[in-house]
Amino acid sequence: MSPCPPNGGQSNLESVTAAVSNPQRPAEDVAKDALRKPAEVLSFFGIQSGMTVLDLFSGGGYYTEMLNSIVGEDGHVIAQTNQAYIPYVGEIYKKRFAKNRLAQSETIVSEADDLEFEDQSLDAALLVLTWHDFLYADPDNGWQAIDETLLTHKLCQAMKPGAVLGLIDHAGNSGGDVGVVAQTLHRVDPQQVRDFFTDSCFTLEAEADFLRNPDDDHTLSMGDPLVRGKTDRFVFRFVRK
Repeated sequence: MSPCPPNGGQSNLESVTAAVSNPQRPAEDVAKDALRKPAEVLSFFGIQSGMTVLDLFSGGGYYTEMLNSIVGEDGHVIAQTNQAYIPYVGEIYKKRFAKNRLAQSETIVSEADDLEFEDQSLDAALLVLTWHDFLYADPDNGWQAIDETLLTHKLCQAMKPGAVLGLIDHAGNSGGDVGVVAQTLHRVDPQQVRDFFTDSCFTLEAEADFLRNPDDDHTLSMGDPLVRGKTDRFVFRFVRK
């Protein structure tokens, strides 16, 4: 079951097209579009006007910017990140959210384990290129261990029945220690992701191949210059049961 636009909002295609082509988007965001394909992503996830959407570990806010436009005056975007992410993404974080620039969005700087949401308050949640970050700890560099089972339980409570969990990540090979692969290569085995979420309150409704890259053999870190921005990425649309 895919979500319908609350309160008779704009269609998915109309609102996504308008958001991606919005002239107010930062130039550095637009420069990434050819590789990140945001129109295909947001259309596939079914994000529509009037929704309340969680952008989990939103980083610099690349997707938050477009979500803010799509949900419109009747919608709401929650852009969460943790303190360790902010120095990594640079000045774009401050620029994007300065002076209430994204009027439909609120920012939360919090460790994942500390997040709290109202029951059945979310129409959708996005996990874009971040799930692998939930699978390891690096406290010496400010990255605290995350209880991914606890977080998923909170998402199950917060998301409405039929709400979409849209997930993208850098594909890793099967086998090996999941935490080590996540920390050293910043990748994750797609099957591990399927199994983890379908063992909770989610059903895998669909997957897309428009970000797959068969030339990436999954052995290099996603930050390696040879594959940066061009990794083999899987796209899953889970639905809250």
